[in-house]
Amino acid sequence: MAATVLFFLLMVEVSMIAAQQSNTRISLGSSLSPTTNKSSWLSDSGQFAFGFYQQGNGFAVGIWYEKIKQKTVVWTANRDDRPLSHDVTLLLNGDGRLVVQDQQGLQILIANSSLPAASASMLDSGNFVLFNSNSKIIWQSFDFPTDTLLPGQRIVGDYRFVAAVSETNHSSGRFQLVLQLDGNLVQYPAGSPLSSYYSYWSSSTENRGENVSLNLDSNGQLYLLNSTGFNINTIVAGQNQLGNNVTYRMTIDVDGILRLYSHSLVQNSSWVAEWASISNKCDPVGLCGLNSYCILNNNQESDCACLPGFDFIDQNQKNLGCERNSSIDSCTIEHNETVSLAELDEVMWENNPYSVVSLMNKTDCEEDCLTDCNCIIALFENQQCNKQMFPLRFAKAGSKGLVTTIIKVPNGSNLPHEKGQRRDVLIIGLACIAFALIILLLSAFLACRNRFQSHKNVPNKLNAAMLMVDEALFVRSFTFRELELATDGFVQELGRGAFGTVFKGTLSLPNGQRAIAVKRLEKVAADGEVEFRNEMRSIGRTHHRNLLRLLGYCHEGSNRLLVYDYMSNGSLANFLFKSEVKPNWNERVRIAMGIARGILYLHEECENQIIHCDINPNNILIDEKHSAKIADFGLAKLLMQDQTRTITGIRGTRGFVAPEWHKNMPITSKADVYSFGIVLLVIICCRPSVDVNVPEREAVLADWVYECFRANEVKNLVQDEQVNEQELNRMVKIGLWCIQEEPTIRPAMKNVVAMLEGTIDIPTPPDQVSYTNSISHFLDS
Repeated sequence: MAATVLFFLLMVEVSMIAAQQSNTRISLGSSLSPTTNKSSWLSDSGQFAFGFYQQGNGFAVGIWYEKIKQKTVVWTANRDDRPLSHDVTLLLNGDGRLVVQDQQGLQILIANSSLPAASASMLDSGNFVLFNSNSKIIWQSFDFPTDTLLPGQRIVGDYRFVAAVSETNHSSGRFQLVLQLDGNLVQYPAGSPLSSYYSYWSSSTENRGENVSLNLDSNGQLYLLNSTGFNINTIVAGQNQLGNNVTYRMTIDVDGILRLYSHSLVQNSSWVAEWASISNKCDPVGLCGLNSYCILNNNQESDCACLPGFDFIDQNQKNLGCERNSSIDSCTIEHNETVSLAELDEVMWENNPYSVVSLMNKTDCEEDCLTDCNCIIALFENQQCNKQMFPLRFAKAGSKGLVTTIIKVPNGSNLPHEKGQRRDVLIIGLACIAFALIILLLSAFLACRNRFQSHKNVPNKLNAAMLMVDEALFVRSFTFRELELATDGFVQELGRGAFGTVFKGTLSLPNGQRAIAVKRLEKVAADGEVEFRNEMRSIGRTHHRNLLRLLGYCHEGSNRLLVYDYMSNGSLANFLFKSEVKPNWNERVRIAMGIARGILYLHEECENQIIHCDINPNNILIDEKHSAKIADFGLAKLLMQDQTRTITGIRGTRGFVAPEWHKNMPITSKADVYSFGIVLLVIICCRPSVDVNVPEREAVLADWVYECFRANEVKNLVQDEQVNEQELNRMVKIGLWCIQEEPTIRPAMKNVVAMLEGTIDIPTPPDQVSYTNSISHFLDS
């Protein structure tokens, strides 16, 4: 059998060589233009074309089926570059290089061959090749597939196919098909770790031989061969149609599903899906973003929906996920006055609880969540109440079983199912309505539960830049060239800090342009590549309205860059000190609350605790709605779940660094609390932490605030501004508690937020003499 397969492959190769020899050659000096009649080179039969095709508001270079009415692109060069302008030229130049050249002479390499070409050809197989002077192939597109495998094309592990963004945008999308070194063909979210946890389909061929190859025959047979030519798995059996009347292609589609298509070449027809890797279109992991879940509509097409109490971050890009549409600002004894509970049945999430409580029934789980200030969402299953860490991910409807999602929302929210006080009379009165609503909800979901498949992962050596699944779930790994193009060569500088410079740029997305800020780090250890990448991925999974979204990063060669959303109002420092109109008191209090909530999320609501290490007004940005966004995780220190402190070199910004940094003491989350305290005082007074342009006694802000507080003259801190003096006094006390020299006496951020909300009393901060006597008072409050 093996000998037969090897003979067949040999015959295929011989026939390809014969076809190459008879194919029309493209000579040196030949060129194409996207806006003229000569925009592509055809294969001899006219089946395939190589050249310019329309991409967004410009053009891309690729290969497509020319004779099929339905435009089908099968390969794209430099697929993640910006669209090309109308005045460029595709040229096989006299040096034997295939390039795109603009009017200024700037060239972009299309075929990265180490040897000069003497000619080129578009073959009838769909393979574009470069020949040397001896008519030997020195480069071919078949060696670098994007999202499609064609008949006669053979890929040897390790390699990956990456789905397109959309049917009309052939840039790298959100899903990948990886032929692993262990011989297993596996589907993952693009950019995710290549582990069984993230996979959602595989060929189950791990450890079945070395140098496994993926092959597609002209009769539609899709199969895997080991190095001896033995067929280890026929993924799709060949069809009966022989000859040249039917063509096939394998494609990983934009929805994350791998499909084998056929198309009749003699009929005016469309592509027909002969096979699909999965049937449930909600199965691809990461199809919907954080805090949202996948549902199937009446046509069994996938869609994304938000939890009750959440809205899409961008209605036009649902895969970005959802965020809360309101806040729960207090947690008092009378919970029923401020919050309600909503429910979703048969929706399954990645179960990631911070607390698991064994309870007999759902009602007890609801009450337990209602009385837990930290509980926002809980899953009740098998008499266990799993109170979830934020954010939620990997969710889909149709998971059959006795699983209920319980969501805490503010009273008055628009809910599919609200719960008020637990009074039997109310429950009885609403029983019929609740039953009807649950039935309507259940009818929207499938009744089939599919679990993730487990596949053994073997370390992978992929070196290509990793495109992350979507901007909400994983960050994207950019190439340096992509960011150089996005920033027009790092021209427009937004700011400069101790660790790098920030530049403004623009990303081209399917629905338009997106402004970004690119921080180019200048002082990153050369041997820190693995740590850098892992930290960026972990931080990329953070998701909170008061954290600046990390869109991606670059770790190419010696280059280390971070990509963020661009904030039009700049930093908090500029907002407070350089605005024409100083933000009013209420606005400043709201900004302080937002910063506190963002830090609380980092400390207590992430999978692993994150100590920011550099909270200061320049690392807090203000968006167009004047909401605070904590930025610059370049100095952040991640802690594993069993860690509460870490020892590291001094970090941070002068004037905001906690005293323990200078004492070589273990660093805990209380270091961020100290920095927040200084920032809070800066917000209160609308002035820098150190100011040489004021009288000497006022130069160090913390000292001056404490002096005013002891003298009962806190009104001097806001000069003539009209503020509530009681509220001002409360804010000052919070700031002074946060900047205590001893870390153990500083409140945790959970208590800081509660103090800002006014839900707990604030004792008088200690001075250096009465310091010890005040500790027990605060800790007992």
